[in-house]
Amino acid sequence: MVPTPGPARRCAALLLCCLLLRTLPAADPQARVAPVDLRRFVGCAVREFTFLARKPGCGALHITTDACWGRCETWEKPVVEPPFVEVHQRVCTYNETRTASVRLPGCSPGVEPTYSYPVARSCHCGVCLTSTTECLTSA
Repeated sequence: MVPTPGPARRCAALLLCCLLLRTLPAADPQARVAPVDLRRFVGCAVREFTFLARKPGCGALHITTDACWGRCETWEKPVVEPPFVEVHQRVCTYNETRTASVRLPGCSPGVEPTYSYPVARSCHCGVCLTSTTECLTSA
């Protein structure tokens, strides 16, 4: 059998809890997060993004989702052998996603109205993978 604490011990525990709670910052409904200057932001983050979903044989639909946005550090350095430059290029890309789907309006008979798209859960600066991202390359 476990002994129950006496009234003095319960009172001390309650007092300790109250003191600990007073040290936590109060939740202020008027508090706001400082805005980020996106022109100077270097990094990769999840950000709300709206795009026009289209599919042949269906009407278009504006969709708001979470996507990856940001700037990642890149650099080039000269080397003695061809191609005479070592390139380190990273892009802001998906780290973790989930798939969401919507029904597009006004689809022709026989056209599947379901449109699926990725929703970012987390992002990172990484190599551009053509399997998941539209990567721009110079010819």
